[in-house]
Amino acid sequence: MDTMAKPKTEFSVNQKIVYPSQGVGKITEIFKKEFNGELTSYYKIYLEVSDMNVMVPVAKSADLGIRAIVSKEEAQAALDSISDDFEPPTSDWKLRYQMNLDLLKKGTIGDIAAIVRCLYHRSKVKELPILERKLYDNAKKLLEDEIAEAFGISDKEVEAMLHEKLEPLGLRIEKKQPFADDDEDEDEFEEEASSEKESDDDDDEDED
Repeated sequence: MDTMAKPKTEFSVNQKIVYPSQGVGKITEIFKKEFNGELTSYYKIYLEVSDMNVMVPVAKSADLGIRAIVSKEEAQAALDSISDDFEPPTSDWKLRYQMNLDLLKKGTIGDIAAIVRCLYHRSKVKELPILERKLYDNAKKLLEDEIAEAFGISDKEVEAMLHEKLEPLGLRIEKKQPFADDDEDEDEFEEEASSEKESDDDDDEDED
């Protein structure tokens, strides 16, 4: 048996993919190396947004949510969803953050669009705390990058398209009465959440 034969994989070299929470990446190599006495197949993925290479076991890629770039139609649907009516986000800081963090980890383009819509809505009611602002910026970047890949256009063009969807939402919100807040323990929770995220990142992948 030829142990150096190319492993069977869902993705191919030079294919663009999405790595949930990490962003759009490119498969630069598919290879085998020995791990615990067995040959294991790996993807080598270059993540442009962080200028980092990661090695992910092929068998673990589905569990990590790694997927292909969506179609142009799916990208358009996610973009259009920004303007859809929806229930305003809860004013409970911990619940709101955890709900959006769970969506980020799921990583579908619809989930990412929902985070952007939710936190943009919230930002028009009250300035986002630091941790939520980071989450919003991250989700917005993820959304822009994938839509740009799906449409074959620049990030700047997508940013303008997204602004066109968000601006009318902001105007609608400003006309409504703000709801009650429950954010008095934001600083404490931000510290806890940051520690948890660092722990999760350490467990996700091997860096090259």
